[in-house]
Amino acid sequence: MFTDFLFKRTDNSPLIIFRIFLGILVSLECYGAIITGWVRRNLIEPEFTFSFIGFEWLQPLPGYGMYIYFFLMGTLGIFIALGYKYRFSIISFTVLWTLVYLMQKTSYNNHYYLLVLISLIMCFLPASQAYSLDARARPQINNNSMYNYVKWVIVFQLFIVYTYAALAKLYADWLDFSFVQILMQSKAHYWLIGDLLQQSWVHKIISVMGILFDLLIVPALLWKPSRKVAFGFAIFFHLFNSVVFQIGIFPYLALAFTVFFFEPETIRQLFFIKKPSFKSTPTTIPAYKNFFIVGFGIYFLVQLILPVRHYFIKDDVLWTEEGHRLSWRMMLRSRSGIINFKVINNDDGSIINVNLNDHLTKKQKGRVAAYPDFIWQFAQRLKNSYSKNGESISVYVNSRVRVNGSKLKPFIDPEVDLAAEPWDHFRHHTWIFPSNKEKVKKDSDK
Repeated sequence: MFTDFLFKRTDNSPLIIFRIFLGILVSLECYGAIITGWVRRNLIEPEFTFSFIGFEWLQPLPGYGMYIYFFLMGTLGIFIALGYKYRFSIISFTVLWTLVYLMQKTSYNNHYYLLVLISLIMCFLPASQAYSLDARARPQINNNSMYNYVKWVIVFQLFIVYTYAALAKLYADWLDFSFVQILMQSKAHYWLIGDLLQQSWVHKIISVMGILFDLLIVPALLWKPSRKVAFGFAIFFHLFNSVVFQIGIFPYLALAFTVFFFEPETIRQLFFIKKPSFKSTPTTIPAYKNFFIVGFGIYFLVQLILPVRHYFIKDDVLWTEEGHRLSWRMMLRSRSGIINFKVINNDDGSIINVNLNDHLTKKQKGRVAAYPDFIWQFAQRLKNSYSKNGESISVYVNSRVRVNGSKLKPFIDPEVDLAAEPWDHFRHHTWIFPSNKEKVKKDSDK
């Protein structure tokens, strides 16, 4: 019976060691963001940040407040690893990390989103019942078992991530290896491997292996005969990504997840030599069974729907970007553009051609030039800036964008007042020109 399977008691060694790995990694991520200048570049130097639409009120703390913010998150990571006031620490970290994730998207990274989800899941898991300061202070909570669903919640979340990542790669620019070539051009200066990464045969291997790895890694880790080989491939794959793409803790977080795929006895022997052997106990159905099934059922339904929403939005997501985020569409495109903003005061007819340098950092300018949500948000900001005395303001954009090295194409309708346009998260915005604009124009001329 499915319920019996979910609530069977099993060794909690994988959960305990994952808690320790997670805490260490988030500490490195947060302290590293301070040390490397990420916090300064993205949250202190900008005049404002581009938050997720709907969260524009969520802006960085003034002065050096964000240094304190990230230091606090890093410290909470240490508390998580130590199992010190675990529930308070993981919930606090989840809230703080989610807020900073929503606070800026100029330096967007999919692993930031994954960390939101995993931290949220960990809030509900009994990860401090062994090898923790909490268990030492309260021996009555000390336990070497967990419900079986703990493993499968994590595994299913990873299956969703990897599967959608594989499916997203099944498009022309990935399958003809041209995008991987673009991806590697910026790595030519790398010591020792830079020239190698420019070879066409390497691009083919990366393209094919990228799809196969994402599609097969979870099933291969679950199947015992292929587990060790899959783990070896995972080590190589994620270390390659770490060296070549320099994407922070994500490769190491991905490797940390593998503890859930090995036999708990193996994990116990590797990491907890002195831990007493787990003894099987009868299945007990907890009082929160219905809450668990409904809660996680809704959660995973959302996780399954979000990545496919772009199929129900007009035009190609690669061009419009509508439905791209929260969809595990990782390292799939390169965008750049040229843009001009014109602000018109409808009361006195004055026209202002906006100098982006007066408002944006270099990285923000790159995003505003090529991404529709950034363009729309900046238009709203200009409207608010120039209508402080109640003037009627219109904002028009002249924009051209290239995707994956293609020629520049008109992107935003220059006759649409973006200041008057609403934003819809689940529908196409008609002020974005069609991806096949030239063909549409020719057909209309016939």
